[in-house]
Amino acid sequence: MPFPHLTALPAALLAASLVTLAPGGAHSATTAKAVKPAATRDAPALPGYQADLSQTTVSGLSSGGFMAAQFAVAYSATVAGAGIIAGGPYFCSGQPGRFPYIPYLTNALTTCMNPGSAQVAPPVASELLRAANDFVRARLIDDTANLKRQRVYLFSGTKDQTVTRPVVEQVGKFYQLAGTPAAQIRFVDTVGAGHAIITDNNQDKACDVTASPFINDCDFVQARDILQHLYPDLQPSSTTLTGKLIAFNQRSFIQNAYSSMNNTGYAYIPKACDSESCRVHVVFHGCLQTTQAIGDRFYTSTGYNQVADANKIIVLYPQAEPSPVYPYNPKGCWDFWGYTSLNPIDPDFYRKSGTQMEAVKGMLDRLGSARNSHR
Repeated sequence: MPFPHLTALPAALLAASLVTLAPGGAHSATTAKAVKPAATRDAPALPGYQADLSQTTVSGLSSGGFMAAQFAVAYSATVAGAGIIAGGPYFCSGQPGRFPYIPYLTNALTTCMNPGSAQVAPPVASELLRAANDFVRARLIDDTANLKRQRVYLFSGTKDQTVTRPVVEQVGKFYQLAGTPAAQIRFVDTVGAGHAIITDNNQDKACDVTASPFINDCDFVQARDILQHLYPDLQPSSTTLTGKLIAFNQRSFIQNAYSSMNNTGYAYIPKACDSESCRVHVVFHGCLQTTQAIGDRFYTSTGYNQVADANKIIVLYPQAEPSPVYPYNPKGCWDFWGYTSLNPIDPDFYRKSGTQMEAVKGMLDRLGSARNSHR
């Protein structure tokens, strides 16, 4: 069955609107000095590591938080848990709206970000779960019954005016309605943080600001906080990394020329994973956190690698990229409103077959394949 979206917007309006999808709304690309990416488009193929995909988890900030929620629901048979920082529930941009008109982009900019400022209602979890169940019946996503086993971490900074608490709290309600036990859902909403991922590094931005690179010092390591909830058996983080950070050919997993994904992705491989079967955690960066905007900051300095190194967790960092023409994605956001969909009448960004979704699943499957295999 079709799930149509906003079919056309004037180019000027589209350009002006999409600027606000970046963290901090009016912050332009000039707030983050472009840094040359650490790898070239000739990166080697991602090798297999015989990873244990049954313990796969995901997390992300902002558009990456929406993507994490989206991926966790669509591929719920694979994903065991999700960490969502300043993100909203699955299919958030699909509600409100009814056939034959769903204004996905408008919803993404209002309902899914700061609905109070836009004078609209926040997303409604029950409506979104109803849509998800429709997609299950249409065999577009995995069974929502799988959500009962997932562990969920939610974060909303008290100083965040980009994606506000009423949006984030609907993720928890979505999961509760899906039957996820309350003990498996953790909501952190008392930290005076702006729109950012959180660290304990005084070289990062002050806790309460919203500014590039959207990595803020709030005196705790959020990556650890997330992974501790998703994997309660964690050992202390490594103080010295013993594994390796690899760049790999991400292009080989992308089936659509309009993906707005970089040719190169990254992964941190703990030394133990060279010979043992490890878990995998996927981290989705936010808007304006691409390699073009902040270089290697997101995948080297947010704290995930230190936790992973001591706990046999491969960390996969897929990469979106800015796209100035078509698809129009100037801030390098992940797609949670349909900009990658070739058919505007029947968008697929929320489905397992969505361009970005399918590409990331392909990367996971590769990591789970025979050791050192490349297909």
